[in-house]
Amino acid sequence: MKNESIKWSLYMGIIFVLVPFLIQIPYTILIINFQYPDILRKPAETILMDFHKGGSFLVWTWWFFGISGLPLIFGYFHLYQHTKDKNPLLSLATVTFGISSLFFQLIGLLRWVFVIPVLANLYADPLSSDLVKEAVIVNFQSIHLLFGVLIGEHLGQLFTIFWMLMVSISIWKDFVFPRWIAVFGMFSSLVYLLAQWELFAIVIPEVREIPLTGLLGSLCWLLWMVSVGIQIIKKSFENNS
Repeated sequence: MKNESIKWSLYMGIIFVLVPFLIQIPYTILIINFQYPDILRKPAETILMDFHKGGSFLVWTWWFFGISGLPLIFGYFHLYQHTKDKNPLLSLATVTFGISSLFFQLIGLLRWVFVIPVLANLYADPLSSDLVKEAVIVNFQSIHLLFGVLIGEHLGQLFTIFWMLMVSISIWKDFVFPRWIAVFGMFSSLVYLLAQWELFAIVIPEVREIPLTGLLGSLCWLLWMVSVGIQIIKKSFENNS
């Protein structure tokens, strides 16, 4: 039974290490083939035409981007199991935020798989009238703001920030891992939170985004996740010795 627990802990550590890099594969492909994420702030007409040109390869890339983070569900539950005895309420809230963040981001990303292709094909169809194209643009903008900005980017990232912050608090309080992991997690949460100003800038002209916080926040998240994974793997070897 103990060996099974150690094996499971080792697998969870590997998930924390590998999944952040796995997510970077479709992300990099989208940067190269779709000018992501800069294209999201371009006119709807440009986005739809560029998406249509990408064809089915682009659709599959978005699908892989969406599901690549799902293995983290097991990792989030693993951390919950390790922290629930000392802080049951905090641990329950933490895993709730973590799982919710994954599904918010999944919904946001999968709109590119099951919704946007239909709109892009309609807009690019030479038989579509100007009235149809105008309707497509209105629908696209509504879907983009609702499922992309609100659910995917805002709620998805906000819940990720809360999860990372609460995990860091648990690490600090219970000495689950070295305390520098907790400090780094708190710092990363703050940087990622500042990146949210970009979303408010879309609807409030007076708000200005803080340059590079999005890139720095996501990079800090990646390094922090890998650090947590390494600590989990390290503990599993220590328990096995």
